[in-house]
Amino acid sequence: MISELNERSREIFRIIVDSYLETGDPIGSRTISKSSIINLSAASIRNTMSDLEELGLLASPHTSAGRIPTQEGLRLYIDGLMEVGDLTEAERTHIKTECAIKGISMNDAIDKASSTLSNLSACASMVIAPKADDGIKQVQFVRIEPEKLLVVLVMQNGLVENRIMQIPADISDSHITQAANYINSKINGERIETLQNVIHKEIEQHRTQLDQITQNLVQKGVALPVGKQDGHIIVRGQSKLLEDVKAITDLENARSLLNRLEEQELMLKLLDLVDDAQGVQIFLGTENKIFDQSGWSMILSPYKDTDQRIVGAVGVIGPTRLNYDRIIPMVDYTSKVISKMIENQS
Repeated sequence: MISELNERSREIFRIIVDSYLETGDPIGSRTISKSSIINLSAASIRNTMSDLEELGLLASPHTSAGRIPTQEGLRLYIDGLMEVGDLTEAERTHIKTECAIKGISMNDAIDKASSTLSNLSACASMVIAPKADDGIKQVQFVRIEPEKLLVVLVMQNGLVENRIMQIPADISDSHITQAANYINSKINGERIETLQNVIHKEIEQHRTQLDQITQNLVQKGVALPVGKQDGHIIVRGQSKLLEDVKAITDLENARSLLNRLEEQELMLKLLDLVDDAQGVQIFLGTENKIFDQSGWSMILSPYKDTDQRIVGAVGVIGPTRLNYDRIIPMVDYTSKVISKMIENQS
């Protein structure tokens, strides 16, 4: 449709959208004519605005003679007229530093990524954490205190999960090494539940050469829970959705959206929206089939494992008048940082 608009229509349309994204308010022809941006009479601008409204790109709220972009208008602007900016070096460093704190687990890093994105974008943020249904690649036991063992589970998709296990102080390092070696010999890329069953069966049928101390250590080690098997979503900055509402109807919509964000099973379906995506996806209002509420936008970008499979996503949700040109590169870069973290852990 961009090709159908002449230069005057494009410029007026761009002014209206830019104004809406900045203020959220309708803008009238007189206001545009008084600015130094365009040299046209209010009447000429008004005629062009009427044409844009007939095309379905603008709407006139009943409380104002001004215009705001429709959902279709915003989509046209984003796809055809918007110039996406770039992050500053300071913003890149901040995201990378906050998400890649040395020594924290992948789950904690993902949580940190969500909080960082919310703070930088001034919107609610979300991270869809990966499912823990891939097989295990390796298990490591690291003694960190006389009675504490760090169990490091390296998954086939490159993710790493850390768990703390209490052990008797008199267990020797040789027992710990023997237990880890035995578990690793049985892994074969199996999921944790399968590995647990195999080991339990062998010990029950006395088919191991392990002494009782090592057997107990093995069984306790593989019994530790691993992540959330169906994945989970982390949402941060929900209160920001309530900070910029302009009417009671907006407030009710915001509260309804907050309730939807709490529905984990529903939100995990968002991953299907980016399953075949390459890069950032932008969903405006009813374009999002998961929660098709008008007035809200979502910017979502997938992150991948070491095999370049999409295992999760990171995004921002807020009113349709988001600062798209700034937030899009922010979401994109955060997803790349998470992908790199997964790669480095493998």
